[in-house]
Amino acid sequence: MDRRSFLRSTLGLSTVIVSSSSISSVFHTLSAQQRLEKAVSPYDLVAVRGGEPDVMFRRGIDALGGMSTFVKKGSRVVIKPNIGWDVTPERAANTNPKLVGEVVKACLEAGAREVVVFDHTCDQWQRCYSNSGIEKAVLDAGGKLIPGHSEGYYHPVQVNGKALKEAKEHEAVLNADVFINIPVLKHHGSTKVSIAMKNLMGNVWNRGIWHATDLHQCIADFAAYRKTTLTIIDAYAVMKRNGPRGVSVSDVTIMKAQIISKDIVAADAAAVKLFGLEPESVHYIRYAAEMNVGTMNLEKLNIKRIAV
Repeated sequence: MDRRSFLRSTLGLSTVIVSSSSISSVFHTLSAQQRLEKAVSPYDLVAVRGGEPDVMFRRGIDALGGMSTFVKKGSRVVIKPNIGWDVTPERAANTNPKLVGEVVKACLEAGAREVVVFDHTCDQWQRCYSNSGIEKAVLDAGGKLIPGHSEGYYHPVQVNGKALKEAKEHEAVLNADVFINIPVLKHHGSTKVSIAMKNLMGNVWNRGIWHATDLHQCIADFAAYRKTTLTIIDAYAVMKRNGPRGVSVSDVTIMKAQIISKDIVAADAAAVKLFGLEPESVHYIRYAAEMNVGTMNLEKLNIKRIAV
């Protein structure tokens, strides 16, 4: 398959129907290759489709060399999902709890000293943590949840961006050895979509300044300052309208997809194509690419496509 056809099938530009028996056969014959990929991954980005969030994550992270590639023994890991809204998982306003729990497990299996999960929520934080299903998933997996609702948790940092000069960032991120960003792909009224770079707004206290200044440029500026170890985009259930909170389950389309990359710009670019837009149409993606935070040109990347 040439790269253009590959991108179409990977990023939702066309529909490909493959029987389950064919998929099983292909993956069985590639088991030796998969073991090689686990040792040394040549891929810039992995796009997975067709499974449950936890299963897709395990297949995707294995293709990137396994979680031990990113999490060393004794590491302090901070995971930042979207937990901003007091709604249940089927509304898809927050990251899928099954995915968050599986990432926590994988980090601990890799030898992390501790795995901490938090968000600076928009609705009341305890209800967000509980009703999103993420609190239970994290605790069941052996991780810790910490609050982000008080300014005392945040400390000044110099960003020195084009529009954003400084911010107050959560101390958990400042003290982390590994920072993993797990946003949900969804519609957003101010920025068209909310994905990985937009999800970093949950790291900071004074985000109202971003809206009052130049939201897209501030998002790109902070992405340049705050480099993530790994980005895992949840596109299992995607809110296509009325974001970022949504109104009902009728706003949601089931896509059963996931994107994993070290490059936050590439991850957002791939996700926005799943959403049905071009990366350059979302200003913060274009700004971040122009600032060399990452690449939005997917043609330049070595992408692994996995069907579950």
